[in-house]
Amino acid sequence: MKDALHFLVTSIVDNTDAVSIEETEQEGVINFIIHVAKEDMGKVIGKEGKVIRAIRNVMKIPAIKQQKKIHISIAEEEVSG
Repeated sequence: MKDALHFLVTSIVDNTDAVSIEETEQEGVINFIIHVAKEDMGKVIGKEGKVIRAIRNVMKIPAIKQQKKIHISIAEEEVSG
């Protein structure tokens, strides 16, 4: 599932080298945290959150097939200074 999510996200962004995905599992829920470059954040979220919502819906399909629950979020980059 992580590979499919990585493929989706790298297809959207300009800076593909900055894409990384953390995967953790807690209480039967797989958590994916997407890290992208600051300038690509808007592309991944989309207008009114439509793109990230679509990514979540697409990723539900393999999760349901594996009888697992998933949660996908985007990491907010910390601004220093």
